[in-house]
Amino acid sequence: MKALLVGLTALGLLAAIPATNSAQPKKLVPTHDDVSYGPHEHQRIDIYIPPKGDGPFPVVIWFGGIWKPSRGPARLDYFRDAQCAVIAVQTRTMTDAVEAKVKVPISYVADDACRVVQFVRLNAAKWKLNPDRIAVGGGSQGALPALYVACSADRANPKSTDPVERVSSKVTCVAAYRSQPTIDPKQMQEWVPGVEWGAPALGCSFKESLMQYDELLPVIKKWSPDHLLHEGTPPIYFENNWGLTKPDTVGENDYKVHSPAWGLGFQKLAKKAGVVCYVKYPDHPSEKYKDIWDFIVSELTQSH
Repeated sequence: MKALLVGLTALGLLAAIPATNSAQPKKLVPTHDDVSYGPHEHQRIDIYIPPKGDGPFPVVIWFGGIWKPSRGPARLDYFRDAQCAVIAVQTRTMTDAVEAKVKVPISYVADDACRVVQFVRLNAAKWKLNPDRIAVGGGSQGALPALYVACSADRANPKSTDPVERVSSKVTCVAAYRSQPTIDPKQMQEWVPGVEWGAPALGCSFKESLMQYDELLPVIKKWSPDHLLHEGTPPIYFENNWGLTKPDTVGENDYKVHSPAWGLGFQKLAKKAGVVCYVKYPDHPSEKYKDIWDFIVSELTQSH
């Protein structure tokens, strides 16, 4: 299992955030850093609030790694200039779940993803944030928790003794860069033949997940974003830096894990569910928005 985790981490962490042509600005310092949203040491966020303006600011919640703890803030300069706050999120990982002998490791990540949205909304006034304008997103593996939040049912539980759990987990939109939007082994191989990704999200290896598919299907339907799509799911935007043909300089496994075919497959399911879903990759521009960042800012700032 340890070797499996190491290998998947190497794949999943590749290019979590898009490169840009503009020069990178000096490193921005969080307005509030290492804020805890739960009891585990990995349940932490960094908060970046625009230095100018009184708010309340729309907010982008961006997820880091799900195998190895990380906080990868997305395009801080871009969102600062657009008067949007950014929350860089670190969740408990599937490695944490395996070590804790959790039956369904992906549940750790998915539960934390919903909780952090609720936590941010609960504390919105304190941080000058707009609780009604929240986007979620991530790159590569980090997109999975974002998609889960967007596609799953609202987690608000008015009867909970935990004030965080009484708050809504609904979001305005979701952005996924070079992402893997399913943990369903049959679905992913239908979209990208030969790909193997996601173990041990279901508590077993990829090959075991195929052999035990019927037994695991109820678990898959509970935790995989593609099975949770519903009419109330907010708009989704997928972006990839590679097209449908593998570049010569890219390894086979790397390409399969980050192919735009994932987004195209998910888009078909989204349309059937009545969900707005965009897909952009080279030679395949999306309608209405020029890229993932334009989508987020437009969705967060447009009038409703």
